[in-house]
Amino acid sequence: MQFSSALLESAVNEFAKLPGIGKKTALRLVLHLLRMEEGNVQGFGETMIRMRQEIKFCQRCHNVSDSDICSICSNLSRKQEIICVVESLREVIAIESTQQFNGAYHVLGGVISPLDGIGPEQLNIETLVNRVRQEQTQELIFALNPTIQGDTTIYYIQKKLQGWPGRITTIARGIAFGGELEYADEMTLARSITNRLPVESYRSAT
Repeated sequence: MQFSSALLESAVNEFAKLPGIGKKTALRLVLHLLRMEEGNVQGFGETMIRMRQEIKFCQRCHNVSDSDICSICSNLSRKQEIICVVESLREVIAIESTQQFNGAYHVLGGVISPLDGIGPEQLNIETLVNRVRQEQTQELIFALNPTIQGDTTIYYIQKKLQGWPGRITTIARGIAFGGELEYADEMTLARSITNRLPVESYRSAT
């Protein structure tokens, strides 16, 4: 792909670094920006820079936030005693879109995957264990992707919480094994949350 402008080429290359964006899509986006009013483009750029510089992670659940505690954790109308454990921020967004869950979250930041060099110490597991034991948590819902790595992470955390009197459940297998919650339709995901199962039943079914 030949460019008559080095500035245009540089912009296309930057957009192409985004996941799922090829060179042709990147070019369309850059050309669209060229057609926009200069003030709108400047506002777009400033918003991206401000987001990257000022965004925070909740000190309680590790979700993205504008302050030290996110809006979900600080919302007293939500059932803070029920914690949904997810792998990443994408799953929080996916579950929230179903409007079927009114509890709190805990973002692990990944799953245990020895082949990828990811162990429990690289994840937000200790903060979860401490949170469950220190707060009046009644139920822990695992909403991890149904993969071997997800199952391993559930098993590890369950062992860490051995003796804890609360309820430990996982979303129902409406999500196919090997699938990703992020791409599940809202109805399937909503039913999986509503019809969640005890972890023991889930493990015996796999």
